[in-house]
Amino acid sequence: MLSLTRRNPEFRRLFLAHTVSRSGDAFNTVALVVLVFELTGSGRGVAAVAMFEVLPVLLIGPIAGFAADKVSRRHLMVGADLVRAGAAAALLLAAASLPAVFAVALVLSAAAVVFNPAASSLVADVVDSNDLITANSALWSAAVVAQVIFAPLAGVVIAASDVRTAFAINSATFVVSAALLIGLRSGRAPATIEALGWSGALGGVRVVRRHPLLRRLLIVQVLAALSAGATSGLLVVLAQQRLGVGPGGFGLLLAAIGVGAAMGPVLLRRFIKVGDRRWLFGPYLLRGGVDVALATVTSPAIAGSALVVYGVSTSTGMVAYQSTVQGAVPAEIRGRSLALFDVAWNGARLVSLAAGGIIADAVDVRWVYFGAAGLLFAAALVGFAAPLDTHQRQFSSR
Repeated sequence: MLSLTRRNPEFRRLFLAHTVSRSGDAFNTVALVVLVFELTGSGRGVAAVAMFEVLPVLLIGPIAGFAADKVSRRHLMVGADLVRAGAAAALLLAAASLPAVFAVALVLSAAAVVFNPAASSLVADVVDSNDLITANSALWSAAVVAQVIFAPLAGVVIAASDVRTAFAINSATFVVSAALLIGLRSGRAPATIEALGWSGALGGVRVVRRHPLLRRLLIVQVLAALSAGATSGLLVVLAQQRLGVGPGGFGLLLAAIGVGAAMGPVLLRRFIKVGDRRWLFGPYLLRGGVDVALATVTSPAIAGSALVVYGVSTSTGMVAYQSTVQGAVPAEIRGRSLALFDVAWNGARLVSLAAGGIIADAVDVRWVYFGAAGLLFAAALVGFAAPLDTHQRQFSSR
């Protein structure tokens, strides 16, 4: 993976900007949760932050995808970084006001919604198709390692000073990211899009609907999101009620996922193939098995080991999925197509969070994980429904 950053200076800039920005995100995530809990003393306040982070994806996702195809992706990313730098800096002055904190969370998320499809689309513009797996593996691993290292560090920084220091660090990382991205010379010219308004913004829907493999991927992603939203949100409940561990043990469970997610692309990158359904859909079988294990075991050690497997399967599946979509979709429609996947994923995740909370309170948190396993097995079944060579022909003859 490092060889790609050495021989491709444009990807090196993108990789460094991505890594710096993700490191700041880790500080911001921890600081926002701590600040809101300090201001409200309520779990509902923390949940509201999550809501403000998801809503922009649903509301402006299609428009952001349209912009990623219509406007220079580099300029779009730089602008989004500068907006996020300003929003994070605003919390230095408004950290005592809950409405201001929610407003900043909304702005940060909205800017990320603009940034993400442009960034994902740009990857395929700056690397050859043969390097997509390597590029996405490097970006994914950097993001996970940044989360594993800097989230705990953020807690130390906040404890030693206050949340404002974490927000200042986050703001600075966005400025550094923007400076790196300004120097990018690669990337296609903005597309000429004849249809404006919703017709143009929804161009990704038409592409995905007409492409059999992408259509199948979208269905599978929705099923997976209906599973993952609840299980990720309720892991803290499972840790306490079933595994008998407190906040420290819960942190170790999250770390287990992070370790597995970081290991996956590093160990398995050379085996992952673009458009190969074994890597696109096989990980859902493993993740479903992990959810069954989590619903049945009471040993924290076994649960932690299972979550390492969960992390490995999630990261390898994500690299295969991202590389496949980037390679299958023409450059001029790539931003809108990727935005469609983001909207579908986050919409299903929101439904999953709500349903999971109701089931956990009404019955038992174990049944959330049993149900999630069923959804993941269904996702794998949908993915494997067509023969392998059919999928490969669909991909290669786009």
